[in-house]
Amino acid sequence: MKRPPRSKLAENWILSKDTCFLNHGSFGATPFAVLEEQTRLREKIENDPVRFFERDYIPLMSSSIKKLAEFMNADPKGMALVKNTTEGVNTVLRSLVLNPGDEILVTNHSYQACWNAVDFVTERAGAKTVVVEIPFRVENEDEIVDLVMGSVSERTVLAMVDTVTSATGLRMPFERLVKDLQSAGVDVLLDAAHGPGIVPLDLIALDAAYCTGNCHKWLCTPKGSAFLHIRSDRKKFMKPLSISHGASFEGTDQEKFEFEFGWPGTQDPTPWLCIPLAIDFLDSLVEGGWPEIMERNRKLALEGRRILCNALGTTEPVPDSLVSSIASVEMPGEGEVGPMSMEGDPYHNYLLDEFGIQVPVFPWRHHGRRYIRISAQLYNSVEEYEFLAACLEKSM
Repeated sequence: MKRPPRSKLAENWILSKDTCFLNHGSFGATPFAVLEEQTRLREKIENDPVRFFERDYIPLMSSSIKKLAEFMNADPKGMALVKNTTEGVNTVLRSLVLNPGDEILVTNHSYQACWNAVDFVTERAGAKTVVVEIPFRVENEDEIVDLVMGSVSERTVLAMVDTVTSATGLRMPFERLVKDLQSAGVDVLLDAAHGPGIVPLDLIALDAAYCTGNCHKWLCTPKGSAFLHIRSDRKKFMKPLSISHGASFEGTDQEKFEFEFGWPGTQDPTPWLCIPLAIDFLDSLVEGGWPEIMERNRKLALEGRRILCNALGTTEPVPDSLVSSIASVEMPGEGEVGPMSMEGDPYHNYLLDEFGIQVPVFPWRHHGRRYIRISAQLYNSVEEYEFLAACLEKSM
């Protein structure tokens, strides 16, 4: 079958013409212009590595933090750069002092890597992971809020809340959850892996104790670029995963915070340093800038979901208000659902090998179902979802 056309904006990406790429949500995809900026920065480093790290690195990193803080209306003094959201989640969890019997809330939609990190710290401390059972199909956001708040107890010290869930593509009512949980005395760790660039974020207004999210997904920076935002009253308790030179640094509390997180050891900082250009470049691609990008992608994901549901003979599982730029639908079939495999789901592999479609199909044993998840980015077109639907109908 002939590959469908992408949108006209696809010329800004390096994506293979042999693939119908409907999986921006997993690792993102970086435009040519941002890759060129990364190459320029790497050449600058290698021209004189010592000079770069002694004189250029800190000002450039500060510029990235400032730009990102402006984009999300965040406090730049509470912003640190990390490699990915999983690192940000682990940084917070490993810094907490838990007591036996303390409880941390997660939902059964949580990203498994971050859920595993919660289990690790609770088991080590004799604390407890409390899993909020939220069905895949929900009627409205009130149902979600009621289930989460109904799981809070006097021992709950932290709740990990997603902006948009990875496996199930559910746009959580995180604004309400942060407010209600913290009003009940429960700190919130906001998992915004699918956050900046996919949903509007105002971190000062949200006022979550902790928020961590990726830049390499919906901001389209190079891989290994993320942030951790820590509220001012929680900064003194947080330490980076890598204890390095900053631990013995003598200076103000703010200087120590910036040094501890900003210099974890020698690594390639260019994914972080590309943040300003990535934000500005994508903003320039659409007349309405970032608000229009997020709304365009959301509308495309909703249309793609409608096409997918028709092909699979099912209905939309959640209302439109709970969808952003990714959407999941149940795959047909019943039976035992096992864990995810590094080799990939057989049907995912079949769609890729037979039709050139890159779309995640995976088991989610917490719901006992397999899901197929689509993403929508500026380079995608309606025709690509129609192509996926035709291939599904042909092969099932």
